[in-house]
Amino acid sequence: MDIPYLTSLVIFLPTVGALLTLFMREVSSIRWTALATTTLTFVLSIGLFVGYDPSVSTAIAPQLADVSSAWFPETFDVKYFVGIDGLSLLLVMLTTLLGPIVVLSSWTYITKKQKGYYALLLLLQTGITGVFTSFDLFLFYIFFELTLIPMYFIIGVWGGKDRIYAAVKFVIYTLVGSLLMLVAILFLGYEAGAAVNNGVFTTDWYKLLEYNVPLATQGWLFALFAFSFAIKVPLFPLHTWLPDAHVQAPTGGSVILAGVLLKMGTYGLLRFCLPFFPNAAQSGALLIGILAVIGIIYGALIARVQDDAKSLVAYSSVSHLGFVVLGLFAFTTEAMQGAVIQMVNHGLSTGALFLLVGMLYERRHTRLMDDYGGLAASVPVLTTLMVFSVLASAGMPGLNGFVGEFLILLGSFKSTVLDSTVLVVFATTGVILAAVYLLHMVYRTFFGELDHEANANMADVNGRELLLMAPLVVLMFVMGFFPNPFLRQTQPTTEFLLETIEEKQAAALEQAEPSDPTAELPAAPPEMDEVTIDAEKLKMQP
Repeated sequence: MDIPYLTSLVIFLPTVGALLTLFMREVSSIRWTALATTTLTFVLSIGLFVGYDPSVSTAIAPQLADVSSAWFPETFDVKYFVGIDGLSLLLVMLTTLLGPIVVLSSWTYITKKQKGYYALLLLLQTGITGVFTSFDLFLFYIFFELTLIPMYFIIGVWGGKDRIYAAVKFVIYTLVGSLLMLVAILFLGYEAGAAVNNGVFTTDWYKLLEYNVPLATQGWLFALFAFSFAIKVPLFPLHTWLPDAHVQAPTGGSVILAGVLLKMGTYGLLRFCLPFFPNAAQSGALLIGILAVIGIIYGALIARVQDDAKSLVAYSSVSHLGFVVLGLFAFTTEAMQGAVIQMVNHGLSTGALFLLVGMLYERRHTRLMDDYGGLAASVPVLTTLMVFSVLASAGMPGLNGFVGEFLILLGSFKSTVLDSTVLVVFATTGVILAAVYLLHMVYRTFFGELDHEANANMADVNGRELLLMAPLVVLMFVMGFFPNPFLRQTQPTTEFLLETIEEKQAAALEQAEPSDPTAELPAAPPEMDEVTIDAEKLKMQP
């Protein structure tokens, strides 16, 4: 049975839950309300997965769409326009899946101001889901900015000792980039409105897709959009806010940040930068590819020398998301599909790593690897979960990380835009380095000598922790061995985007060249000795 306004329900149900928690006093009621809201949201989002048909073209409108034009006067084509396509479906599912997992992970971790924490957590889920489902660029911007507020307070109130510094740094970086994007949105809306929308300002994604941005303006518009999204990814060298935010955030905040918040950057690059400005994107593809590969290697090398386990996992995100950016700018079907799948894979495996590091911190109140060692004897189940998650994150064949990285490297090798085998070879070393720093973390933490007495009697995972880890472990296995059902959902939309990029690129080049090269040529200036001056015409008239 079809549920009306299902997409909008998935977006705003967490906000309803957030409002309900504000009227509650008992901590148990607040937690159970948050858990029930996020669980119900995930159940409803399964309807999006089941109801989405990848064989239906997305060239006209997204599926399961909700549209309302009552926001602005008719002089502005700005509206509430949400829906689902192959790019957004899996990211929405990842967001709703992590919702109840994050609530469960915060059950005993958050001990103060629980009402505010869970309300902000639910509001954050609304913002992220809205970003992935918006097909109006102004609406996208509203949801994009909405995510800043709850994340700022989650880090700043419930974070570590340097939480204020990390929260302010996170907001300043993101806000500067998004304000530049707003300037580009306004300019693009007016230009596209004049060209394809009868002179009416528009931020409709499909209307903007019809507009061929002139080559003269593609460059700086692409730069403004790409800069904003590169900060959010974060792409080297704009990554410096991320380790601080991750290390200071509570466990639930780190899981949301790594799992889905960073994907807003890579999603924005794919949704807006590549199809709107294809010529500029391809012109800058090699430079961005080089920055992505530098991020892959740099993130891995810095992760290797960390003493703090959470900081190590944070730098691993810089490395892993470098693969995603490389895949996007390869402009091949394999690499682009691999990038979309890798966004989901990173959310699962890195989210699991942050959860497990958080479990250790709850037991020993330290994240330094030197304070552990030999834990495998006292917490065998937690050790097994950590080893499994590490192997998935390192890209072991048979687990989810391998599929995305393999497709990205294969598509990048075939890319005629990047056209650099050396770049792909350097990117491949990131896979090896990932295994080095992740396995080194496992060895220092769980194996070797049991040097600290406090670790000998450490409690293993309880039923709640096993419950929140179970879906992540199952999906890491399923997506590794059976990736086709997920790839099938993304393939039509990625192919549609690549075809659109090729068509718009050709159209922009045709606009830049006159149809008759000789028609616009100016006449040759006459030779000086052939110029005759009529003196009578130079006389002043009375």
